[in-house]
Amino acid sequence: MELLLDKGKCTGCGDCVDVCPFGAIVLKDKFPVVNEECRLCGLCVKACKEGAISLPEKIKKKPTIKAKDVWIYAETKDGELATVVYELMGKGRELADKLGEKLIAILIGDKISHLAQTLISYGADIVYVAEHPSLSIFNEKRYGTVLIEILKNHCPNIFLAGATSRGRSLIPQIAASLETGLTADCTDLDVDIKKRLLLQTRPAFGGNIMATIACPEHRPQMATVRPHILPRPKPISNHKGKIINFPINEEKIPDIPEIISFVKTEVKGPNLTEADIIIGVGRGIKGPENLKLIEELATLLNAQIGASRAVVDAGWLPPRCQIGQTGLIVSPKLYIACGISGAIQHLVGIQSAKTIIAINKDPEAPIFNIANYGIIGDLFEVIPALIKEIKKARGID
Repeated sequence: MELLLDKGKCTGCGDCVDVCPFGAIVLKDKFPVVNEECRLCGLCVKACKEGAISLPEKIKKKPTIKAKDVWIYAETKDGELATVVYELMGKGRELADKLGEKLIAILIGDKISHLAQTLISYGADIVYVAEHPSLSIFNEKRYGTVLIEILKNHCPNIFLAGATSRGRSLIPQIAASLETGLTADCTDLDVDIKKRLLLQTRPAFGGNIMATIACPEHRPQMATVRPHILPRPKPISNHKGKIINFPINEEKIPDIPEIISFVKTEVKGPNLTEADIIIGVGRGIKGPENLKLIEELATLLNAQIGASRAVVDAGWLPPRCQIGQTGLIVSPKLYIACGISGAIQHLVGIQSAKTIIAINKDPEAPIFNIANYGIIGDLFEVIPALIKEIKKARGID
């Protein structure tokens, strides 16, 4: 699809060239020419005072009046709901209540119908269950076919899923098929009640800013959310819901090569996403030789050690320890940041921590802006003193 140009109206002013963020438009013989970098974002259409540029009919605004309810893809693995599903149910219930809409969940797989009642207990008003032996093993083509059929039979206002490895392979094809937008890896969600818009917050420009994105013209409004970024809610006592079995048409399920089995890889090392206490280290520790000091404190606190990207890039700790936008999202009860300045890429990974203690000798370090408690000082003085006091309190020599 390409932009449509009415040469009779075009004056060759170049406004469309100036406004294009992708450099996709150039003037040739006084008329705009669009190259393959065009994303059909529509900014040039709005900028053209003469009305000489228009979008293809296929992607123009679609009716959104019939769109309703907040829908969630309830991802499963090994017969259990993924952790992120509980987090999405809590946020989905909140958004649905604000909009005065229902919360609807979709279960896909085999022998997973028993999970429907769990979803109801976490706020679902309706649960669609698509159960079939051919769906026993996850495959994005088969799951995508079922999801697309369910969503096309209805018209969701909002559709949410987890930004897991499975979600990242499955959800983009859903958005493409439904011809709507998708905001990936969101860190927060809210709604504009008056406009009924989903406000999707995520890091942008390499993590240097937090952008709020909306999809005003297409439905459903779709977003994926990174696990462990939203709080896990408590079950809603006596909540009632409806379970609907969605019939599977075997003829529509695409054939795929048979998967015989999966082999799980044992990964040694810390499981930071489940840790209650994490000590995060940054460049302020100066070198890998100083990790012994951090390890001593971690042993005393029964904590695990995480790292900023700079530490991992330097090879002081392995990639599995990296916390942040391009690493892990963690939600410990206590996070102690040692020598971490607090770049926004790292803050994205720790913003769900219940309590943050920052140790840094720079009083202007951004980490202090989100820390519950801050210690301005040299970590090589603060941590030994902390270790000494903990040992004294426990009667350790």
